[in-house]
Amino acid sequence: MAKRSFSALEAFLIFLLVMMAAITVALLSLLFITSGTIENNKDSGNLDFSTSQSPPATQGPAATQSAPVTCTPELQNFSGYHIGVGRADCTGQVSDINLMGYAKSGQNARGILTRLYSRAFIVAEPNGSNRVVFVSIDIGMVSQRLRLEVLDRLQSKYGSLYRRDNVILSGTHTHSGPAGYFQYTVFVIASEGFSNRTFEYMVNGIMKSIEIAHTNMRPGKIFINKGIVDGAQINRSPYSYLQNPQSERARYSSNTDKEMVVLKMVDLNGDDLGLISWFAIHPVSMNNSNHLVNGDNMGYASYLFEQEKNRGDLPGQGPFVAAFASSNLGDVSSNIVGPHCINTGESCDNANSSCPIGGPNMCIATGPGQDMFDSTQIIGQIIYQRAKDLYTSASQEVKGPVASAHQWVNMTDVTVWLNSTHAVKTCKPALGYSFAAGTIDGVGGLNFTQGMKEGDPFWDTIRDQLLGKPSEEIKECQKPKPILLHTGELSKPHPWHPDIIDVQIITIGSLAITAIPGEFTTMSGRRLREAVQAEFASYGMKNMTIVISGLCNVYTHYITTYEEYQAQRYEAASTIYGPHTLSAYIQLFRGLAKAIATDTVANLSQGPEPPFFTQLISPLIPNIADRAPLGRNFGDVLQPAKPEYRVGEVVEVVFVGANPKNSAENQTHSTFLTVEKYEDASATWHIVYNDASWETRFYWHKGLLGQSNATIEWHIPDTAQPGIYRIRYFGHNRKQELLKPAVILSFEGTSSAFEVVTT
Repeated sequence: MAKRSFSALEAFLIFLLVMMAAITVALLSLLFITSGTIENNKDSGNLDFSTSQSPPATQGPAATQSAPVTCTPELQNFSGYHIGVGRADCTGQVSDINLMGYAKSGQNARGILTRLYSRAFIVAEPNGSNRVVFVSIDIGMVSQRLRLEVLDRLQSKYGSLYRRDNVILSGTHTHSGPAGYFQYTVFVIASEGFSNRTFEYMVNGIMKSIEIAHTNMRPGKIFINKGIVDGAQINRSPYSYLQNPQSERARYSSNTDKEMVVLKMVDLNGDDLGLISWFAIHPVSMNNSNHLVNGDNMGYASYLFEQEKNRGDLPGQGPFVAAFASSNLGDVSSNIVGPHCINTGESCDNANSSCPIGGPNMCIATGPGQDMFDSTQIIGQIIYQRAKDLYTSASQEVKGPVASAHQWVNMTDVTVWLNSTHAVKTCKPALGYSFAAGTIDGVGGLNFTQGMKEGDPFWDTIRDQLLGKPSEEIKECQKPKPILLHTGELSKPHPWHPDIIDVQIITIGSLAITAIPGEFTTMSGRRLREAVQAEFASYGMKNMTIVISGLCNVYTHYITTYEEYQAQRYEAASTIYGPHTLSAYIQLFRGLAKAIATDTVANLSQGPEPPFFTQLISPLIPNIADRAPLGRNFGDVLQPAKPEYRVGEVVEVVFVGANPKNSAENQTHSTFLTVEKYEDASATWHIVYNDASWETRFYWHKGLLGQSNATIEWHIPDTAQPGIYRIRYFGHNRKQELLKPAVILSFEGTSSAFEVVTT
């Protein structure tokens, strides 16, 4: 999660400070409504999250597969694979919910720039015996709750076909998607509550994308290509990177991974099916002043690729699916102009990311565009163009068996053997002081500084009185991190951070996809790839391509190298399991690679099952009835379009609105807006843009007592054809009558017709 990630915790601490005279630890518990219960995955059924049980336990691979895994070190020649691709909307609510990523207090959604999608890819061996599923989702990260619910529903629908070991869920890490779908307390605080509305929308979207892919499976081939991407990224913690051994750094030409890996999927006729691209970059081109839901730069790359392949279809429609998935992006920023003091203009590219005047709050990185919208498109265009080139020229066919391996691991208690005589251990989770500093992509706001290796008596006192003191054990284990929040020792109303996490590898021939439950830094990713590749090679599977797939299955913040951890910048302070976290992951993933290479996956320990919590914190923003002004109806035009516009201008129409979050419950309409062109030949209106188009923007303006306005903008592109157009608004209003349950009703609004001219 980047930048000033989860800095809402700071706001949380400020709130507690202001209320210290009245607040006690007991009141803190009251804030969270109820302590709830912790349940293991034993029961299935009711999906009402106020009372639902956890998903049923999924067994080990040997017990659940419809056919046994057949993985051998030798890569056999196959004629191809059965391939299915699917895409479905997973946007959720676009108002009255915090955006997930910056966790900035007050950065709530107030409209939509583009829709968010779940993109699923299923690859099966020709005889159907083994298959794997990779899902890339336009969200900040996959939460454990999200994954457990999806696995439960997959089991209900498909039995043992899709399981914990062969399904990877990966977030693109956009920082402009809705929050509210987590179960651990740190993330729930950052989300300002658990939104069942958004959670259900996301789960349904993920499920639908997998169902579409499953239904559309056909024989085909997969090709792989790799290439360097220039001009799209910088390392935002170069002083941490420099802590790595010089001999190691000398092996690489850059302090970021510039290589993009592309999979090209076609059917046996050579017709395009889909693309998966992995590239290390933070989707933070849209900064923390943004309030519009969108997929950021990686979402824009997907948008461009799918529009290119699905010509004539509206965004989100058409058979071709293009996923731009996350990789080891932990210390990688898309704000390539770099950090500058916004008050003086001078560079603040220093070890503490601090300005002489104003300190760290003034040190902010910017993108290459005139504004964040422009920067998003510039970076997204670079990524799209390189992927297009690699896709077009891809000729190396992927061949061989399909396999998967998975374990649940208690990450707080992993013994790591550094050599034959020396062992170390991971720690209970904790966040360091520099966590509160944020990064150059979004600063923390409380004048915390990156690189803090000592605590602050003021904040220590507040923490100790409100949450209790960290134990000597956790302080010793986490050194040199000064602990701001000892989350691994906090359990009310639920544990603040996960103990049980997923480690997982799926292989398709000579490609291995490692599912990382967090954000690896550049060098961390390099070390893991090298170790896993060597492990495969030592058991006969040589020349494997190892892909780091980030933000998968459960979120655990960052993973730095041991050397980077010593610098205690933001990424290290957010490496929650301590200085040996990376070494533990390398050891665990090597074990999975060995199991696949030696065909011993069935012998792997399943590991301890993760918990599934009930009675989570309700959203802090209440649901209220929508009201139209006296004498007006929902959808009425308040500000009409002008009679005529030129290409390059912006059409703006204001309607009597209702809260857009209602549309995540009653999905009568699939879009908040359309731009329609009148066709003389058929005397009908034809939709040319919707709310998934980058040319449109939907803003919601919240008023008093349930009243609100909706502003729709159409930024007329150069490609727009001259003619007569109109804009339509589609919404839902919440109606509440005394002593009756609330109902959600759909409505529409239409602007007057206007003309677009080209000269």
